[in-house]
Amino acid sequence: MKKITIGLVAHVDSGKTTLAEAFLYESGRLREAGRVDKKNAFFDSHDLERSRGITIFSKQAQFEYKDVSFIMLDTPGHVDFTSEMERTLFVLDYAVLIISASDGIKGHTRTLAKLLAKYNVPTFIFINKIDQIEIAREDVIELLTENITENAVDFNSADFLEHIAICDEAILEKYLDTSEITKAEIKVLISERKVFPVYFGSALKLIGIREFLDCIVEYAIAPIYAEDFVAKVFKITFDPQGNRLTHLKITGGILKIRDVLAYKDLVEKITEIRIYESGGYKNVSEVFSGDICSVLGLSDTKVGDSFGQNLEYHAKIEPILNYKIVATDGTNIKTLYEYLQKLNQEEPMLNIVWREDIKEIEAKIMGEVQIEILISIVKDRFNVDIEFLEGTVVYKETIQDTVIGVGHYEPLRHYAEVMLKLEPQPAGTGIIIHNASTASNLEKNYQQQVISYLKNFQHRGVLAGYSLADIKITLLAGISHKKHTSSNDFREATKRAIRQALKQTNSYLLEPYYNFTITLPEINLGRALMDIEKFHGIAKVTSINNNQATISGKAPVSLMAGYQKELAAYTRGLGSISFEIGSFDKAHNEEEIIYNSAYIADADLSNPAYSIFCANGAGFMVPWDQVFDYMHLDQKVEEKEYSYEHKRYSISSEEVDRIINLTVNANSGKKTKANSSKELTSIEESKEINGIEYKPVTKKRFKKSYILVDAYNVIFAHTDLRILMNKNLDAARIALLDELSNYQVVTKTEIIAVFDAYKVQRGIESMEKYHNIYVVFTKEAQTADHYIESFVHQNAKNANITVVTSDHLEQLIITGQGAHTMSAKIFRAHMQLEINELLDEYLNSCRNEKNFSFGDLNDFL
Repeated sequence: MKKITIGLVAHVDSGKTTLAEAFLYESGRLREAGRVDKKNAFFDSHDLERSRGITIFSKQAQFEYKDVSFIMLDTPGHVDFTSEMERTLFVLDYAVLIISASDGIKGHTRTLAKLLAKYNVPTFIFINKIDQIEIAREDVIELLTENITENAVDFNSADFLEHIAICDEAILEKYLDTSEITKAEIKVLISERKVFPVYFGSALKLIGIREFLDCIVEYAIAPIYAEDFVAKVFKITFDPQGNRLTHLKITGGILKIRDVLAYKDLVEKITEIRIYESGGYKNVSEVFSGDICSVLGLSDTKVGDSFGQNLEYHAKIEPILNYKIVATDGTNIKTLYEYLQKLNQEEPMLNIVWREDIKEIEAKIMGEVQIEILISIVKDRFNVDIEFLEGTVVYKETIQDTVIGVGHYEPLRHYAEVMLKLEPQPAGTGIIIHNASTASNLEKNYQQQVISYLKNFQHRGVLAGYSLADIKITLLAGISHKKHTSSNDFREATKRAIRQALKQTNSYLLEPYYNFTITLPEINLGRALMDIEKFHGIAKVTSINNNQATISGKAPVSLMAGYQKELAAYTRGLGSISFEIGSFDKAHNEEEIIYNSAYIADADLSNPAYSIFCANGAGFMVPWDQVFDYMHLDQKVEEKEYSYEHKRYSISSEEVDRIINLTVNANSGKKTKANSSKELTSIEESKEINGIEYKPVTKKRFKKSYILVDAYNVIFAHTDLRILMNKNLDAARIALLDELSNYQVVTKTEIIAVFDAYKVQRGIESMEKYHNIYVVFTKEAQTADHYIESFVHQNAKNANITVVTSDHLEQLIITGQGAHTMSAKIFRAHMQLEINELLDEYLNSCRNEKNFSFGDLNDFL
């Protein structure tokens, strides 16, 4: 007996579960077909499903009909649970697409058809509910041809062979000669998705069910399975006792209890095998090719994993809404996060994320019904009350240009360096990972670590912290250390390489778009087209018949959502719209989105752009734009036709007064430019290492050095200055300025002390000279941090800048902009040490002289 797995897919309320009941009844598996409205359907076993009358969780049943053993998967039809449905598609042999004759083809029906095509699932089509409405079958086939597939064939029509023949050129030629098409040829055409059999009937009234089953039995081809054990993971769940279940489709060999499976870095034993049906299950000792089962004993499987074969699974449908989740009953947020992580294993598309930067939990959601179901599940399973807050659409980020990124991670006793190439890809591509490295420049196990991290972690952009999309990431090269490289070093280097690349190139935001079809009276056509333009959408009029117009197009979800009510209002109920989730495209209001996100890339501790190098037994941070100066791989890389060129510029050697004057008004929004800035000349030399051509390195030139001191930060950090300030503010300021002035004599570095004056009413920004240093008082409503950040932003590329502050967040921001930082305490201790050393040096030089004055010291300095 041949074994076939079929899946039932449909738009909600098309009668999918009713058809499943009819199959079980006609096969003799059920004595009476259940009904959704009577809450006794075999498949809708969960209380939430019975109360709502919809399928929420995919479930299976087995039945035999004639010489075929069927494993049938009933999937959710509501758009909010599309991901639950999608996970079943890559374990199906055939699909049954159910369409309601009374409702026609909905937007979600078109989405389902596209998913079946992407997963290459052969499909039978059942037109349901023909008892409720009179239809012309020819009109239905024409509708299917326009919206689903050109190769839909009514297998009950007298000339169905002619319609089959035109679906394939070779078959057509043969049919013209012989007027025959064999059953075997029809089977192949269906299995190759060149023909889509269509049947009409009523699942509720059991009309056409037996004929439809006969068609599937007659034309479905049983798969040929491998002899060795092969399996696919398509679902993860937890039973009421908390046992973790891995749902498998066995596509080769046999699996038995106590079999040991090796996957990832784990070796685990199967402790139990279950066959689930209608909420219950039976234990079995072994399962065979073609079976679908649930096993216990595997702790780290995820949807898309496979055993015995290489299988890449990437969901085609993604949630388009982003929500924050909070507990309303006082449950600790970290405890809630742990609970939600369990749900995330069952529903990976939730993308439960703990945002460390804002101390909140976020999840990606398909819609309001899913939110209601999740609230019920969390309450039922974990006894926690939750609420979803501040829903927005999901945004993504991508890049405009190809760029090379380098990440280096070398704190003491650690070592890893990674070089990546990031390339923009067409919309809807997602993230593509490619390995162009060789074992000669990076060991295989470290290559796998890098590739695994790139594949399994979400990478955030630098504009607003949203996930990256439509980028190809290529591993070009890397370096390890035999003694010091440990397991997580390459993960740290890889995340820095991605971030460093993103900081160099231009990025832009993406937002989700709906594909829509609007049908409305012709008189309302102009209003609809103006609305779509207002929504930053595009549309075209596809037809005007009998005073009815049809418009199709696409528009941002954020603007188009809720338009159904407005359409119904101005058309007096005569207009209708159907949506299907489209692709992500350029955001229509990028600046507003970035502003509202309040995201600071340099403050994102989980995604650093800086690298860590080691010198003199200690690690030190190197800003992202200086990594090329420190990296251990060569600076220039060319892979095939692509070359990355890293240029650096020098600043003018004019006197400091000139530069300071140019940057005093850094906060005014005016752009400044050093007149004598010139691009450096490259040394003409190149070499080739392991198939990668390394190009000339830029010759370095001297850069001016500046120290910017957050003066009050330094004063507050030291007890003596703080006590003095409490007595006399001017005295504390002068004491610090005197120390800075002496230090400038030692270092010959230009020093700028910045004092907050943001609380001074009508205060005006000013700069004055104090001996040999500069003193800045900020204007009203301007902080020292703001002034320093602006100065660094405008001058970091052309100068070596060190900022003295103990404000940790400010340090991160400054480091991210390419400057160095030093804490207030370290700086003052270093400053006093330098002054004392110079004084000792002078005193030692004068030790043999009997008479000297402090004037001599000034001459020495």
